Amino acid sequence: MPTTADIFIPCFVDQLYPATALNMVKVLERVGVQVNYNPDQTCCGQPAYNAGYQDQSRAVAGKFLQDFAAPAQDHQRFIVSPSASCVGMVRNSYNELFAGTAQQPACATVQRRIHELTEFLVDVLGITAIPGARLEGKYTYHDSCSALRECGIRPQPRQLLDGVAGLKRIEMAETSTCCGFGGTFAVKFEAISVAMAQQKVEHALDTGADFIVSTDVSCLMHLESYIKREKLPLKCLHVADVLASGW
Repeated sequence: MPTTADIFIPCFVDQLYPATALNMVKVLERVGVQVNYNPDQTCCGQPAYNAGYQDQSRAVAGKFLQDFAAPAQDHQRFIVSPSASCVGMVRNSYNELFAGTAQQPACATVQRRIHELTEFLVDVLGITAIPGARLEGKYTYHDSCSALRECGIRPQPRQLLDGVAGLKRIEMAETSTCCGFGGTFAVKFEAISVAMAQQKVEHALDTGADFIVSTDVSCLMHLESYIKREKLPLKCLHVADVLASGW
């Protein structure tokens, strides 16, 4: 029986980086995963939750549980997303949103099934290289706060990226330091947010890398905005875009 992935495409990816979503599908299909997309899906509820609107967030998150419901006996059906931030929201913050509610069992089931793309490939499927992936150049990796601290993701993306032909990794200083985005943090504390992005980009430039790669387009968008404003010789790429390169 083939492994099935119900893909969750977050708001940022859907609205600003749709090619990344398509590249994730390409990668999953490349390794034999049957991909399913529910067009009724919307948001995981993270923006409202981070802004302090728990009731509104719970309503959106409740729809997420409905959209990604699956038969309990279907152990080969997973939820896969190109965003560690959203996966972290579901795995962690949903516990608070649905504690003591009738939706708690459905919440627990979804939490068991959901995975960020790289951890799904490496930890669930045991895949550490995508056949045919090729990208010439040097990259440095940014550990997003959500991936590292909420999901425990660190080696998985590096393993996959190191398997891309022509690509060499050079670690930057303070790779696990926040990029400064933080959702509404970037709006409420603009000066601090920009300064954090500047520090991150300067560390990346010090490596001589051509690319900054990460699991979260929100981080990459923030860093790319600073890079473009300063006209710097760096490009930001989501890990799915790299893994889908060359074929």
